[in-house]
Amino acid sequence: MTVPSPSSARLADDVVVDAAWVRRALRRARAAVDRHAAALTRLDVVLGDGDHGDNLATGFRSAEELLDALPDDTPPGDILRAVGHRLVATVGGASGPLYGTALIEAGFTAGEAAVLAPPLVAEMLMVAAGGLARRGRCAVGDKTILDTLGPAADAYASSVAAGASGSEAVRAAVRAGGRGMRATRPLVARRGLALRLGARSAGHLDPGAVSCQLLLVAMARG
Repeated sequence: MTVPSPSSARLADDVVVDAAWVRRALRRARAAVDRHAAALTRLDVVLGDGDHGDNLATGFRSAEELLDALPDDTPPGDILRAVGHRLVATVGGASGPLYGTALIEAGFTAGEAAVLAPPLVAEMLMVAAGGLARRGRCAVGDKTILDTLGPAADAYASSVAAGASGSEAVRAAVRAGGRGMRATRPLVARRGLALRLGARSAGHLDPGAVSCQLLLVAMARG
């Protein structure tokens, strides 16, 4: 499968990251999952139980239905928390609780803010990665979703702290996420179903790391 390149993330400097933007980002995520579901499932046949793409597609379609039902004045944090809970409830396997936890944690950090400024987004990403790590009992290098999300969060936060614009930080995050995703290929899995394969898990991209990169690129597009 072809994962979108970092150059695909073109968040303009004047974009306001508000509730409307978050809704659009989540709809782009659903579209990306639908488009790549079969390829994600093929990756998962090797390392998992062969349903990662199908499960994610089911969950994000349900999340989009939830978006349609939420009041227009729902703040970004509440949207993220609601979608996170929906993913936990509807996505089978480990990816639902992991992605759901990340969104719930990010939503709590957003609080009632109507606009998510880059420093707040940086905090949200770091908290999301931390929540996913705790829920999955994993660390970067274990061949999981965190191998993409962790570096992406670190890169975004570092870029913002160094004075980068929101768009520059987004591009740095997507580049770092892509590097983390690609780095899962030679790893021996230390978590998840792939753990049972031992050394045979090396040589394959982790499906969760790939889906996370797809989601990052899709959601980052302005």
